[in-house]
Amino acid sequence: MKITRLEVYILRAPEDARPHWVSHFIVPKANEILVRVHTDAGIEGIGIATSYTPIEAAIKAFNTGIVEYIIGEDPLAPEKLHHKLFWLTAQKIASERGWTREAIVRIAAAVDIAVWDIVGKAANMPLYRLFGGFKNEIPCYVTCAYYRDGKTLSELRDEIEMLQSQGHRGFKAKVGGLSLKEDMTRLELIRDIIGSDVDLMIDVNRAWDLPTALTAVREILPLNPRWLEEPVRWADDHRELKILSKHTSIPLSAGESELTSFGCRDLIEDQAIQILQFDCTMMGGFTQGRKLAALCEMNHVQVAPHHDCFIHAHIVAGSPAGCIVESFTDPERDPLQAELFEDPPQISNGILTLKEQAGLGLTLSNSALKKFGEKII
Repeated sequence: MKITRLEVYILRAPEDARPHWVSHFIVPKANEILVRVHTDAGIEGIGIATSYTPIEAAIKAFNTGIVEYIIGEDPLAPEKLHHKLFWLTAQKIASERGWTREAIVRIAAAVDIAVWDIVGKAANMPLYRLFGGFKNEIPCYVTCAYYRDGKTLSELRDEIEMLQSQGHRGFKAKVGGLSLKEDMTRLELIRDIIGSDVDLMIDVNRAWDLPTALTAVREILPLNPRWLEEPVRWADDHRELKILSKHTSIPLSAGESELTSFGCRDLIEDQAIQILQFDCTMMGGFTQGRKLAALCEMNHVQVAPHHDCFIHAHIVAGSPAGCIVESFTDPERDPLQAELFEDPPQISNGILTLKEQAGLGLTLSNSALKKFGEKII
């Protein structure tokens, strides 16, 4: 089987007047690369790459020849193709054509997910079964409590109650954008609304210095958080996570901000975290995600991937280390989850149930593609 053609779209959603902030940056409602890989066998696969930085660098790479390295390759050999694309980061051609390292990594991820979709369809099996088939139902939480200009505690209450009415059993709240005292007020409100028997995760998005984090782990302990995510600033986060872990019983998580799987490997080897949150759509695709899941299992670390629950469900369901997936069921925050796919897996009472369709088991919505997509190839 050979790859004959690629279709590439950039998925965007217009920002409204009140963007969603985490501790120190605006999160785009949609900023993704969608690839559709066609083959000479008539099987096609889809893949997605997520970017929180300007996506023009990826567009430039697609428009200046990176597709030449994909056409003609065997989609049933994802390891070979991913290796070929990833290591363009270390070749002269990337510099000559102005392909940034991040753009190459993102493109390699999207293509990898698409070819694994083809592998599953060729085998007539859902990917979670090819990845190990450990279970077909997995927990799913919702990310919430974003900062917005003028957002009051009353609006925060309305948001959490709306998500609670959807049946969620896990809530991940954003902190780090206000003083610790102000964020504690927000967290206490959320815990009061969702009750004591529901999971509460806390996500700092790398905002705190180490002294603040050391204070915070003492103050949030009575809220019984399931985990504390990316609590310390980026510059020395591996070392500071390791120090922080020695001063708290709260599990620490990280990984979404790593550019490569090697950075995630180091987090595990440093014994800095108890939960790894790599993102197959941002680096590595399923080829590297499977390796990281295995590494987590061997090192007693749980897998809770960042973003894209319908993509990452296969990794989580395939591995004994698989823990939970992240969802965005507020369409004002992320319209793509609600609209991009026709008949996606169902999320009910905090559980995502995988389907038995081959590959990803996802069918693109033509209306959503028209609404959010800009075709560049």
